[in-house]
Amino acid sequence: MQPRNMSMSGVVDLAAVKAAQEAKAKAEQARAQAARQGGARAVSPADLVIDVDEAGFERDVLQRSAEVPVVIDFWAEWCQPCKQLSPVLERLAVEYNGRILLAKIDVDANQMLMQQFGVQGIPAVFAVVAGQALPLFQGTAGEQQIRQTLDQLVQVAEQRFGLTGLTVDPDAEPGGRAPAEALAGPYDAALNAAADALDAGDLGGAIRAYKNVLSDDPAHPEAKLGLAQAELLQRVQSMDPQKVRQEAAERPKDVDAQIAAADLDLVGGHVEDALGRLIETVQRTAGDDRDAARRRLLELFEVVGPEDPRVVGARRALARALF
Repeated sequence: MQPRNMSMSGVVDLAAVKAAQEAKAKAEQARAQAARQGGARAVSPADLVIDVDEAGFERDVLQRSAEVPVVIDFWAEWCQPCKQLSPVLERLAVEYNGRILLAKIDVDANQMLMQQFGVQGIPAVFAVVAGQALPLFQGTAGEQQIRQTLDQLVQVAEQRFGLTGLTVDPDAEPGGRAPAEALAGPYDAALNAAADALDAGDLGGAIRAYKNVLSDDPAHPEAKLGLAQAELLQRVQSMDPQKVRQEAAERPKDVDAQIAAADLDLVGGHVEDALGRLIETVQRTAGDDRDAARRRLLELFEVVGPEDPRVVGARRALARALF
C-alpha cells in the first residue's frame, strides 16, 4: 500500500483532496465505533512502539493513523546515528502516553516503503496522520527539538482531525487491542461521489455533490474544502494563462485581472504569489473592488488551509491592509 498524500508542495492536488476526505471520514468512523463500544479499548505501553513491514503497513500505520498520529522511524542495523536516535524516540513514545504511536521500519527489509516515502538517507522520521503522510526530520536531532516537533504533530492531529490518541493501561496485555470496525458516516455517499467526480474531471458534478452536503451541514470541513478547490479548478479551466498574466501585468488596478491571475498562481502552486497579489490589490483599491479582492482572498485561504503558515501570515497582512 503506497503512503497517501505524499505530495507536500502541491496546493490543488485532486488525489490529496480525496485522500484527506477519506482520512477524516475514517477517523470519525473509528471514534464513533469506539464510542458505541463504550469507549476506546486500552493498550499496553509495549504497544506504543511497533515494528512495521510492507505487508502490515496499511493495517499498522494507515488504519491506526485514524486513531493516533503514527511516527515512522526509518532505520537500519548498520546505521550508527539510528542507534542514537531510535532509543530516544522509543522512550518519548512511551512518555507521550498514547498521544503518538511509533512505527519502526527497517529499510534493508522494506526497500519499497523507503522509496515510496522518498527517503534519501537515514535516520529519517515521518508521520502519518489520518492517512496523510508528512516529513518530520532527517538525521539526528536533539531531544528538545524532537519534543517540539511531536508537540506540534499532536496539536495538528487533534485540531484538524480530532485525534486524541490511544488509552494506555499499564495492566493491559500487549497486543490485546482489537481495531474498531468503520461505520458509515452520514455524508460518505455524497463525499465519495464528489471525489469520484473530481477524479473523472467532472468539476460540475463535484461542486453539486459538495453543495448537497453543505446544504445540510454548512460548516462541514471536507465539503467546504472540496467545494473551494473544485470551484477554483472550474474557474481556471477555460483561462488562457498567457493572456491572463499579460492583462494582470498591464492593469495592476484591474481587480478582475488580478483575481484571475491569483487563481492561476494558486493552481500552479505559487501560494505566496497568489495571496500577496490579492493583498496588494486590497491595499490599492476601495469600495466594491476592495471587497471583491478580499472575498476571493478568503476563498483561497480555504483552499490552502487555515493552519498553513502562509495563510496565517497572509491573514495578518490582510488585517493591516484593511485597518
